[in-house]
Amino acid sequence: MTKEKSLVSHVKKIALIAHDHKKRDMIEWARFNRGTLAKHLLFATGTTGRVLAEELNLPVTRLQSGPIGGDQQIGAMIVDGAIDFLIFFWDPLEAQPHDPDVKALLRLAVVWNIPAACNRATADYMISSPLMNDNYERVVPDYETYLKRSIPDTIPAPDGPPALPLKDDSR
Repeated sequence: MTKEKSLVSHVKKIALIAHDHKKRDMIEWARFNRGTLAKHLLFATGTTGRVLAEELNLPVTRLQSGPIGGDQQIGAMIVDGAIDFLIFFWDPLEAQPHDPDVKALLRLAVVWNIPAACNRATADYMISSPLMNDNYERVVPDYETYLKRSIPDTIPAPDGPPALPLKDDSR
């Protein structure tokens, strides 16, 4: 798989998300880092975005609430290159109705090689990095080979009848 580079500006596009039991942590963290956050473009899901905008008195682009599509909106923005940085304080001890969306969002951050913090300590390390205020060349995997891969004509049958054809050539 070849790789390409994408220039991430010194002004980062940061997605901020916090589950209900982690919102207090997010607010405290954001207050402490307000000066740094003010230099960047902020995006957040539903309630997190509202609370952060009120607390920080900074512009925050608000998307839908996580359980009704906000996590997927952030994921789509990652795929489109519209998010450079993800801070997601998720609650590992509380079942969420949108757990599949959370997993998909975190997966996309890894697939597209963007920095992602899932707790306060990691967020502290990321936001205090010297790379935070400079341009950065992010390595982006090139998925062209994957997209052009050959698809077999049959679906293998596990320990059962013969494989089923994918296309019907009998007509």
